Amino acid sequence: MTELAEKYTRLHPKFKLNGASFTIASLKEQAHTFIKEGEPYEESVGEFIIEWLDAKKYVTVHTSGSTGTPKLIKINKEHMINSAKATAKHFDVFEKTTALLCLPAHYIAGKMMLVRAMTLGWRIDMAQPKSNPLDAVYRTYDFCAMTPFQLDNSLSRLHLLSKLIVGGGAISPALSLRLQGLKTKVYETYGMTETVTHIAARRVNPKKNKEGIIPFKVLDKVTVEIDNRDCLVIKAPKVSTDPVITNDLVELITYKKFIWLGRIDNVINSGGVKLFPEQIEAKLAPFIHVPYFVAGVPDELLGEQLTLFVEQEEPLFIKEHITDISAFGSFELPKLAVSLTSFQRTATGKIQRGQTLKEYLNNL
Repeated sequence: MTELAEKYTRLHPKFKLNGASFTIASLKEQAHTFIKEGEPYEESVGEFIIEWLDAKKYVTVHTSGSTGTPKLIKINKEHMINSAKATAKHFDVFEKTTALLCLPAHYIAGKMMLVRAMTLGWRIDMAQPKSNPLDAVYRTYDFCAMTPFQLDNSLSRLHLLSKLIVGGGAISPALSLRLQGLKTKVYETYGMTETVTHIAARRVNPKKNKEGIIPFKVLDKVTVEIDNRDCLVIKAPKVSTDPVITNDLVELITYKKFIWLGRIDNVINSGGVKLFPEQIEAKLAPFIHVPYFVAGVPDELLGEQLTLFVEQEEPLFIKEHITDISAFGSFELPKLAVSLTSFQRTATGKIQRGQTLKEYLNNL
């Protein structure tokens, strides 16, 4: 085995997968069993383990495609190990942590759960990465990662998890309200494939919140700043060689804290007034109880008209549903509500605003 291969194939002696301990040889054998005989989700786990244990210094990862066409990129294995160590320090999840893998290993979030387990010495079990992954789970775990869609479908069994990180999309204001008072510590994470999952996190259901809107706090060895568009720039040399310039508008509090405002791509210009959809959606949360988002629909007078899209067949009447407009700014109340049978989504369940809006406009 080459020196390069040995660097990445060392397994933490406390690592366990589905209750079993492994040597490198036996883990490779188990991976091949997953590939040949396992369920599709086990097959992807096996394929990643084989890739992780090979002599290459990188792995190939598909981006999610939530803000564009999915693409294949290379991620340095050393960056993945650094990310795992930063997660351990930030969330206090070191060796012997019990963890549940319920994300597909096709994407970076699932891959990183396995990397954390192998390098930190976790005892990790696998569950089918479906919409309600806890429905067949009957033991407790210290740590787990989910998408917002999975979380929304797992609230009744969330007591099985001590700490939960949620990524792959923002936790909606409506879902955030349902998390308050739960014992499970739920953290919304901020990151992307290019930053090897999260570089920041915020607790969404603290016992007490003295800060108002809870900011994201970056992980160890990470700093943030903004560019001339007020978009976030991430400097995380341990996980990305170059600074990562994002299209996320933020309010910068310090070089370690920020409040996410929304995607610059989503900003609506209605009659010369800039409207931030994600902020308006937070104000709509108490009134709308189905999946929804707001977007700008072309309008001859305003340029773009603020429009509410809801995922339901029945029409929605804004004046009947939004009974208190005191929290809304002068131009923040949607002028129109559009009901759609279904939204366009990525493979990981994220709503694709742009694709959904494009399909709606094409059908007009």
